[in-house]
Amino acid sequence: MELDPVLLARIQFGFTITFHIIFPSFTIGLAAFIATLLVRWRMTGRDHLHRLARFWTKIFAVSFAMGVVSGIVLSYQFGTNWSNFSVVVGNVLGPLLGYEVLTAFFLEATFLGIMLFGWNRVPPNIHVLSAVLVAIGTSLSAFWILAANSWMQTPAGHEVINGIAYPVDWLQIIFNPSFPYRFAHMFTAAYLTTSLVVLAVGARYLFKDRYPEEAKTMMRMGLGMVAILAPLQVLIGDQHGLNTLKHQPAKVAAIESHWDGSEPGALVLFAIPNEKEERNDFEIAIPYGASLILTHKADGLFPGLKEFAPTDRPPVFPVFLSFRLMVGMGVLMLLIGFVGAWLWFRGKLFDTRWYLQYVQYAWPLGFIAILAGWYTTEIGRQPWIASGILRTADAASPVSGGAVFTTLVLFVIVYGIVFSMGIYYINRLIEYGPKGSAAEPPAGLPNRPLTAAEPAAQEAIERT
Repeated sequence: MELDPVLLARIQFGFTITFHIIFPSFTIGLAAFIATLLVRWRMTGRDHLHRLARFWTKIFAVSFAMGVVSGIVLSYQFGTNWSNFSVVVGNVLGPLLGYEVLTAFFLEATFLGIMLFGWNRVPPNIHVLSAVLVAIGTSLSAFWILAANSWMQTPAGHEVINGIAYPVDWLQIIFNPSFPYRFAHMFTAAYLTTSLVVLAVGARYLFKDRYPEEAKTMMRMGLGMVAILAPLQVLIGDQHGLNTLKHQPAKVAAIESHWDGSEPGALVLFAIPNEKEERNDFEIAIPYGASLILTHKADGLFPGLKEFAPTDRPPVFPVFLSFRLMVGMGVLMLLIGFVGAWLWFRGKLFDTRWYLQYVQYAWPLGFIAILAGWYTTEIGRQPWIASGILRTADAASPVSGGAVFTTLVLFVIVYGIVFSMGIYYINRLIEYGPKGSAAEPPAGLPNRPLTAAEPAAQEAIERT
């Protein structure tokens, strides 16, 4: 059997980035949460806020480490599996990734050490400032990565000479047409993801009657963010969709599984897209629904898939499915936010057992939504790896399918072991819970990032 190196390289990149994206998405919001806790602690002097910040910093350390490790692998893949991609668009994307390292990563790396190891070792205000700067660094990192990825979706500010892209206007490159919408959408998703995890952990403790003061603070802060950001994400998503329709109409046609652009689009709730016959099988749809959402007119028209050559269409089924999965997670987040806010308003948030029982298992919703949204946007831009500049099939390295398959198998084995241990470790830390006080030095004197979490994890393991 002949192995397709391009398909295997795509599967390998998709596999590794699936692991990678969940950790930066989580740590962006978590860094801001920790900084907020420490600022509130300095303003109020309430001991449990300091205790909570220390507890979540241990989880941040493990998540940050796994995010860095999985991100380094991606950069190597550009050289091993996607060398033509580096040749064609490296003049644009290389500096953008370099700016990310110079501004964001250096800022994070510098002050992360103080944030992790500075408890009771540096003045409190310096420690709080380091946490704030780490939070700013994670946000800056998202800014540059989204700028680079958005340029691949909607390139601008460049010229192509002999098939190679060269930068002309860096402001246009960074603030390309889809960047503001994609950055706002992803940034809000990251904060929503962290808020749901914080809310779920708070509900878990309160349901088991453990750490009631800390649990109530986590529930208030987590639920407050979910109740505000979930509806806001709907508005941002709407504007993002309109922008995508303007610049990437084939992607929107695939998302909606809309074949005939001469008729108003129906909102397809369920279907099995039949790409061979260019129609939907077993379709359940709301007439005019998609036109109303995308054009804000019931009889509005937008391009259908038949208007694009088959070689210029993205794979319809995975885009169609992943988008609906993302929206489904969003609906659940809205319900959690609305119901929780109502219970909070009535003063019954902490006493409603069925709500606590349900919410403690809601922590994966944000991660699932981010992965589904990422698949939608990345598969939806196919067959282009850089829209209008380079097709994915032309970006691959001249390597054999067997070589790519072998490394893919190794990645699956190594990632399966490393990330299973990391997630197990985080769960142990959560099981251990927030302990100690601001006046006490942290247990142990860690000299490396992961050792900051070791004492707590070891105790949790011994308890079980």
